[in-house]
Amino acid sequence: MDLLNLTAHELSAAIKSGETTATEAMEAVLKQIESSESEINAYVTVDKEAALAKAKKADEDIKSGKLTGPLAGVPVAIKDNMCTKDMLTTCSSKILSNFVPTFSSEAVIKLEEAGAVVIGKTNMDEFAMGSTTETSFYGATKNPRNTEHVPGGSSGGSAAAVAANEAFAALGSDTGGSIRQPAGYCGVVGLKPTYGTVSRYGLIAYGSSLDQIGPLTKDVTDCALILDAIAGKDNKDSTSIGREKYNFADSLVDDVKGMKIGIPRDYFGEGLDPEVKEAVLKAAKVLEEKGAIVEEFDLSLVDYAIPTYYTIAAAEASSNLERFDGVKYGHRAAEYDGLHNMYKKTRSEGFGPEVKRRIMLGSFVLSSGYYDAYYLKALRVKALIKKAFDEAFAKYDVILGPVAPTTAPKLGSSLADPIKMYLSDIYTISVNLASLPGISLPCGKASNGLPIGLQLIGDCYREDNIIRAAYAYECARGEIKF
Repeated sequence: MDLLNLTAHELSAAIKSGETTATEAMEAVLKQIESSESEINAYVTVDKEAALAKAKKADEDIKSGKLTGPLAGVPVAIKDNMCTKDMLTTCSSKILSNFVPTFSSEAVIKLEEAGAVVIGKTNMDEFAMGSTTETSFYGATKNPRNTEHVPGGSSGGSAAAVAANEAFAALGSDTGGSIRQPAGYCGVVGLKPTYGTVSRYGLIAYGSSLDQIGPLTKDVTDCALILDAIAGKDNKDSTSIGREKYNFADSLVDDVKGMKIGIPRDYFGEGLDPEVKEAVLKAAKVLEEKGAIVEEFDLSLVDYAIPTYYTIAAAEASSNLERFDGVKYGHRAAEYDGLHNMYKKTRSEGFGPEVKRRIMLGSFVLSSGYYDAYYLKALRVKALIKKAFDEAFAKYDVILGPVAPTTAPKLGSSLADPIKMYLSDIYTISVNLASLPGISLPCGKASNGLPIGLQLIGDCYREDNIIRAAYAYECARGEIKF
């Protein structure tokens, strides 16, 4: 049995049937990490001893009947901005390079309670600020499909780990597409739930009104099963929402007959690579052939999404990152003269260029004289974007489009032009501004051999529609070899 090519739910079934063990699966993953990590750089931390000990404990619990769920014994990776008790949590930054939390984030706790076994922490853009996983203090992660290209970001380490068989599944966080875009670039599946569905307790905040934890996996089934495990109301998170129904796996039905799917004309204009356009429209045709009703429509305000997102996200980031000052935890400058000089030197040494850029932008838009002109105006446009989606979902069950305008760019090309990097988020950020769920899955391969991602967007709390549409498409499409 080739363990590494199994999906998470296939592996768990094999473990429970006695064909393999959680320990054997973990050993296979650790061996894969050892052989490919020097080239991919998907991880910041791998705790080999703890991972093997937890895998052994999972085997005992499975054997005794204590663990019976569909994720029991599965090795998983965690993005390095989610606190993990007694394991280094750096946000891929220098300023948190020595931070070891005394508690775990709620999503990690729930995943472990479901029987999954944590391998380690994955690389990311520093404090989740970037779209390529090149701003990490620990070096860039490379795309396993072609190591000359980026894996996307900010959850690029999680996507790359799954694509390179260095994990059977992973958790990422999505502030403006940071799960869906790297999933699209790496040819895996990534799901961003409705805001508030998964607790943000223990997630080190970037943009508090936008951040949401979600899964990156090999297939749609694994996505639904992991979301089942991590979703739920959490009293420790004031933005967590109680929902009547959490069984997302019920939506794994190969049937889209009568489902209304809208395709925004605005998403297929100038700047979209012809190969990406062709693959996405071909995917829409597949769903139409399976009985879905597919129509084009106009989705207004698309052009305003990027400036709105970066104004709000940078403003929230500048506030959230105030706490990293060298006083209570993290890096502190070795030499300084007085408290204010310690703050200044610590933050100058501890934050990278992209983080500094966003802190300065956020401080500017919140400053006296500019607050009304920029930040409040952005909040008004955010409300208008939400209204535009509400009007669209009055007609359609699902909105279909690309994940990104192109396939994964080459390493170095985006950092040379930050504005170009920001523009790559055009199809994903509106989902966060409107608090909607979205899923990304592979829909083709470009002539350069890189994956092309399909994005399906649902109305608030309607993950069932996007999971059903994604599963039906996946069943029709079959496996894509990269």
